[in-house]
Amino acid sequence: MSNAYPTVRRLGVALLAGLFLLGAAACSGDDGDSGADASTTTSDGAGDAVGDSGVLSVLAYNVAGLPAEISGGNPGVAMPIISPLLNDYDIVLTQEDFDWWPDEGTIVDLGLDFVNYHERLRADATHEYQSPRHPGPDAAGVDPESRPDLEIGDGIGIMARHPLDDYAVQAWAGCFGSLDTSDGGAADCPAMKGFRVATMDLGGTEVDVYSLHAEAGGTDEDQRLQAEDFEQLAAFIEEHSGDRALIIGGDTNLHTDDEHEDNGDGLDTEIWATFVARIGLTDACVATDCEDTGAIDKIAIRSSDAIELEVTGYERPQERFTDDEGGDLSDHVPVAVELAWRRLA
Repeated sequence: MSNAYPTVRRLGVALLAGLFLLGAAACSGDDGDSGADASTTTSDGAGDAVGDSGVLSVLAYNVAGLPAEISGGNPGVAMPIISPLLNDYDIVLTQEDFDWWPDEGTIVDLGLDFVNYHERLRADATHEYQSPRHPGPDAAGVDPESRPDLEIGDGIGIMARHPLDDYAVQAWAGCFGSLDTSDGGAADCPAMKGFRVATMDLGGTEVDVYSLHAEAGGTDEDQRLQAEDFEQLAAFIEEHSGDRALIIGGDTNLHTDDEHEDNGDGLDTEIWATFVARIGLTDACVATDCEDTGAIDKIAIRSSDAIELEVTGYERPQERFTDDEGGDLSDHVPVAVELAWRRLA
C-alpha cells in the first residue's frame, strides 16, 4: 500500500454518492442481455492434468463488488455464494473485485463492509494460483497527485489451476469522470481501472492471461479514452507478451452491437475490431456464432508457435449465478468459454 497516496477526507454521504455514480456508470452495469447457454463450459478439475493437449474452462465475471450501501444488490451476501461457483472453471477473470484502498481516509473511517468483499469472494475458491493484492498507485503507473478523486484499486483479479507468475498491473493512462459527475463523465477516476496480466505455465508452455476493465461512459471524452485504453493494451501486449499465446477477458464497456444505443455510432465496434485484428485475437463469441456478440463482457484468445488454442464452447451462465430466490448475483452476466489446447513445440 502506497503511503504517497494523498488522503482525501470527505463526508461519508459524499463518498457514497460518488461511489453510487461510479457504480451506475463505471460498470455500465446491466448490459441488458439475458444469458443464453450455447454449451457447457464448467470443469471437473481436469485442468490440473497436464500433457500434450487438454481442455481449459475460462470465466470472466464482473462481480459488482461496490459497497452495499449504494449497490442495487447485496454484494456482501453475494460474494460467498459466488465463491464456490468459481471452482467450476480452470481460469477466473474478475472485475469489481476490489482489494485496495488507502490505509486511512474515508473508506476506512466509514467502516464499510466493502473491505471484506474480496476475502469472501476468494474464501471458497480452490484455485491454487491467485493474483496478489493490488500494489497501489505507484506500481500501477498512477500519479496520486494528478488523481484527487482516487479512492480504490482496479478491482481486477486472476485465479487459475495452473501456475501463474510474472504478474503485472497497469492502470489506464487516462480517465474521465469525478465523483460528483459534474463534468458529465461516468465517475471512472476514483478507481484505478486498467488490466492485470500473469504468465501461466501449461506444462512448460507459456500462455499470458489478461483480465481487464475499460473506461465507461458515453461522452465524446469517454469514447476517446476507450480507444486509448485498447491502444495502450495492444502496445503493452506487443512489448510484454510478444508472440506468446493469449487469453484475454473482462468488462470491455464496448457495446459491439451496432443497434445498441450506447454503441457510439459504431465506434465501440470499431475499437474492438481494431484491437482484435492488431493482436491477432479470436473473439470467443464470434468463433462460436453466439447470439450476443454485442455483450460488453468478452473473452478472446490467440495461439502461438508453441501452443494452439481453440474455442470449443461458449455460454453466458446467468442461471447458474443466482441466489436461492433466483436473483442475479451481479448486474453483469458472466461469460464462460471452453478452450481446447494442443502443444505444438
